[in-house]
Amino acid sequence: MAELKTRQHDGDVFEFINSYANSERKREDSYELVKFMQRVTGHPPKMWGPSMIGFGSYHYKSDRCTQEGDWPLVAFSPRKAAISLYVYTGEPEHEHLLEDLGKYTMGKACIYVKKLSDINMDALERLIRATVEFLEDKYGKIQ
Repeated sequence: MAELKTRQHDGDVFEFINSYANSERKREDSYELVKFMQRVTGHPPKMWGPSMIGFGSYHYKSDRCTQEGDWPLVAFSPRKAAISLYVYTGEPEHEHLLEDLGKYTMGKACIYVKKLSDINMDALERLIRATVEFLEDKYGKIQ
């Protein structure tokens, strides 16, 4: 089994934002997301792999294979093209939470936003809370 490359480490979140975010707008949005996600989850920001900022963690075991590991409850990355938000379960019962989110596109595992002002922060908070609740129900106590 291949080992997961995306792991939590002690890298400095703010140094990462300052060096990785490719515009002042993306840096400001990243600082705002750090404060916002920490408030909503109650967990401090931690670096995950080379380019993700995660909040909290859980241990998962795949239903489809033998893979298991630790993963952040929610996370984001200020990537070049857009900010990647890892805040959505992908479960059909959570699709309604996307209705009021605002201007975004979807990838397989994340939501892409060009800038934070394009989305409804109340809707994002509801989405994050539903995701955390789903993960707690599925995987038990969150770290």
